[in-house]
Amino acid sequence: MGVGASAPTFSSQQNLSSPAPPGAIHFAREHDESMKPPSNVKTPAQYIASLPADRAKTIATVRALVNKHIPRGYEECLVWGTIGWTIPLSRYPDTYNKQPICYVAISSQKNSCSLYLMGAFWSASQLQQLKAAFKAAGKKLDMGKCCVHFESPDDLPLQAIGKLISAISSEKWIEMYEQSRLMTKAGQAQRAKQGAPSTSKVAAKRVDTKRRR
Repeated sequence: MGVGASAPTFSSQQNLSSPAPPGAIHFAREHDESMKPPSNVKTPAQYIASLPADRAKTIATVRALVNKHIPRGYEECLVWGTIGWTIPLSRYPDTYNKQPICYVAISSQKNSCSLYLMGAFWSASQLQQLKAAFKAAGKKLDMGKCCVHFESPDDLPLQAIGKLISAISSEKWIEMYEQSRLMTKAGQAQRAKQGAPSTSKVAAKRVDTKRRR
């Protein structure tokens, strides 16, 4: 699945030791294509300036939160018509769809805004922390397949979200992406060419070893 493809369904049981498909790490959009900004919008600042005043203020506030907590190594840019924080291709060009690996993104949609926290859809632990943060703050979690919908920054537990964003370094995100690629058919084929055992065979060997014990 590429950046512009439909979003996959994620299991809440996925965790760091159970890589999701590569598409899970690429930014998967759920918003209406008609909400893409004008073609002359090329930067995050221009994106915000193109929005109505109240929506611009909301997006700007959440953007500032992300920039405050995003670990080093991620690059803020305009990606597929939204503001995203990615591993730039200049650093890691070997992605399966030639698009930068996205970690966080925010977008303005027709009826609300969306915050894409890809780490929370990779890690069961992060997802549970996100749910717990909303519950503790007495806020309603309006969550789609790949994003949290909100109308105002007040709808979000900002401090907890900032903590989640800061939790995964860019180095770790690349490692997680590479792990996910090994789970694909292409990844398995590449491992076979290199003489490495497939992921399924490694897993089977581990189970057999445990049984012997």
